[in-house]
Amino acid sequence: MSAKTKIVVLHMKELIYTAIFIVLGIILVLLLSFMFCSKKDNEDNNQSKYIPGVYNTALTINNQSVDVEVVVDKDNINSIKLKNLDESVTTMYPLIESTLLSITQQIYANQSLDNIEYTDSNQYTAAILIEAINTTLSKATPITASE
Repeated sequence: MSAKTKIVVLHMKELIYTAIFIVLGIILVLLLSFMFCSKKDNEDNNQSKYIPGVYNTALTINNQSVDVEVVVDKDNINSIKLKNLDESVTTMYPLIESTLLSITQQIYANQSLDNIEYTDSNQYTAAILIEAINTTLSKATPITASE
C-alpha cells in the first residue's frame, strides 16, 4: 500500500489577498443592489404635488381685472392673494377680502380645496374665488405620464 502524501503549502499572503477580494466582492454586490433598489424608491418619493413657483389667474369682477396669485412649493400652498384689486371692486364687493381670508385659512390648514366651508351670505363670492384658486393651482400641478 503506497500512500502518496500530498503536502499543501498555503502562503499567508495568498489567504489575506483572497479574503480581501471576497470582502470587496460582497461590498460591490451590496452597493450595486442598494443603488438600484433605492433608485426605485426615490422615483416614488420625488413625485411632488406642485411645481414650485408663483402662478396667476385673471378674474374679471365688475369689468375690472383682478389677479389671483398663488405661491406654491413642492408640496404646499404657501400664499394666496388678490393682486391689482381696485378700490371700486372692494367698494362694490365688500365681502371679497374677508371671504378670501376665510378660504385661505382653510386651504393653508388642509392644503386642499376640498371641504371649504363658507356662509350663505358669501356663497357666490366664495364660489368665484375657489374656482379661480382651483384654476391657478391646476397650472402648478405637474403633468404625469398616466394623464
